[in-house]
Formats: sequence, C-alpha cells, structure tokens
Amino acid sequence: MAELQRIPIHRSLNRPNLLAGCERELILVSGMIAGTLVVVAMAWVTAVVGVLFWLGIVTVLRQMAKADPMMSKVYLQHIRYKAFYPTHATPWADGARWVREK
Repeated sequence: MAELQRIPIHRSLNRPNLLAGCERELILVSGMIAGTLVVVAMAWVTAVVGVLFWLGIVTVLRQMAKADPMMSKVYLQHIRYKAFYPTHATPWADGARWVREK
C-alpha cells in the first residue's frame, strides 16, 4: 500500500489575523476613534484622555484575543441566530415565535 502524499501548509494560512495581539478590525477602529478624539478637540487634556482610552481598549482587546482570537466574529454570528427554530421543513415556515429565557 502506498504512502499518502504529504503537502505542507504554511503556518500563516492558519493563524488568526491579529495586530498587536488584538483582532485587527477592532484595534484599528479603536485607534481611529481615539485619534479622532485627539484631533477634533486639539487640547492636551483630550490627547491624554484619547491615549488612555486607547490603551484601556487595547488591554481589553488583548485579553479578549487571548481567550479566543475570533471572539467578535463568533459573537456576531451568535446574535444572528434565532432563539427558537420551529420544526417545519418548508422555506416559508414562520420565524421564532418564543423568546429565549435569560
């Protein structure tokens, strides 16, 4: 019996897309918000507030990415799910009728 052919897959194709240890989109949006705050107000106080805001957000985002590198995408998919799927097999079936209890 012949050996199976092995094909190497580069590690970068399987790694999450992180920037500074955070999800790329979230850190760029938070940096843009902090930068906008600093540029619009043009004061030293808002510059300090903007930098502190960004550093706090980066800390939270790094902890979030350490727990799950795709947590925001998983959460966005989770909130799209319905609370209840009825057992109808037609594409015209009604949507969720009952609300999930919390």
